[in-house]
Amino acid sequence: MNNSLVSIIVPCYNQAIYLDDCLQSVLDQTYSNWECIIINDGSIDETGEVAKTWVDSDSRFKYVYQDNQGLSATRNVGLSMAIGDYIQFLDADDILDSNKLILSLEECRKFSGSEQWHIVICNFMMFKEDIANVSVPYCALEQSCFSFDRLLYGWEFEFTIPIHCGLFSSGLFKDFRFPEILKAKEDWVMWLMLYKKDVLTQFIDKPLVFYRLHNNSMTQQIEFMEENYIKTLAYLKNIVNSDDYVDYLIFVLKQKQKRLNHLKTRIDNYRKSRGYKILRSIREQSLTRYVIKLLK
Repeated sequence: MNNSLVSIIVPCYNQAIYLDDCLQSVLDQTYSNWECIIINDGSIDETGEVAKTWVDSDSRFKYVYQDNQGLSATRNVGLSMAIGDYIQFLDADDILDSNKLILSLEECRKFSGSEQWHIVICNFMMFKEDIANVSVPYCALEQSCFSFDRLLYGWEFEFTIPIHCGLFSSGLFKDFRFPEILKAKEDWVMWLMLYKKDVLTQFIDKPLVFYRLHNNSMTQQIEFMEENYIKTLAYLKNIVNSDDYVDYLIFVLKQKQKRLNHLKTRIDNYRKSRGYKILRSIREQSLTRYVIKLLK
């Protein structure tokens, strides 16, 4: 661990506006033995120009361009290029705390003498434009989250893990690549595949990474995620046995039904509220005036 090389993999697609902040957080690391692989996934903005500026200023930054292939394929390019003892994923719009690497590597000392692959996972905070104004995480991570069963049944219903929370033994990726047929939930598949192995985990309950929130269209995002969720469920057959697969599908249906029931209750309560009745009255009065106007 004393001088372990960390390979930081930064996929980027049309995120030049964020890339400087991302790479600055890499440069600011208090641990210096790293390589940072920036993969431009066919961006049509200034991603290439921004990346090359960093490559020219510090030889630890590396840059590669490819035609657009998607996030999974882009990360896979980074994994193929990485030569480090550890892997650190970092999306181009996210940020690392300056002590992320050194504190994670210090935790790795607890695995010294063990030949098992290991993962160190930290907590996170969220932000929008200014990292000085952070907000609390959307879920509570804890040590008990990091097992195959919890990841299978708890993912999204209880928690998710931003991928840059982890520092991974590079050996974990000798026989794993992100499934390129998936356009969403590839992180979940990765966590499941890694925790099928005999892997050790250490948790740092400190926010050492920052996850950026975007103001995307909620409707478009939900439609995209639901469409790809079906594809992920189909891919899940490659990860779990047939009995567990059926059990999981039943579990998902029950969870979805609970959410629908909860939503129905909220809608019913709203319709009984005074505010709803006032709005409905205003709407009916406006409609009446409009009809009278048409009849004149």
